[in-house]
Amino acid sequence: QMQLVESGGGLVQPGGSLRLSCAASGSIFSFYRMGWYRQAPGKQRELVARITSNGITNYAGSVKGRFTISRDNAKNTVYLQMNSLKPEDTAVYYCNAEHMITHRDYWGQGTQVTVSS
Repeated sequence: QMQLVESGGGLVQPGGSLRLSCAASGSIFSFYRMGWYRQAPGKQRELVARITSNGITNYAGSVKGRFTISRDNAKNTVYLQMNSLKPEDTAVYYCNAEHMITHRDYWGQGTQVTVSS
């Protein structure tokens, strides 16, 4: 059973930066593809970025070039560096872990990111 705890959300002005962290425990971190999703009010949850255990990444088109996902397998942590933030990035951001073989997935509780002047 994987547990995920996000941190690092908050209020930031347009053009600013934030770094989200997701600490994982309870299972072997390297067996999981890790991802960040977000859900804005009234919208469906959407993929932001994912990273495999060996570092292969993919991004939503709306964040490519502004956001960077990374992971530290020694610390069981995945990060999302968000730069050049826009008001439309405002959402609750969720950490996701998907087992590479069984495809069972787990979710964190979410962290609010608000981009506003």
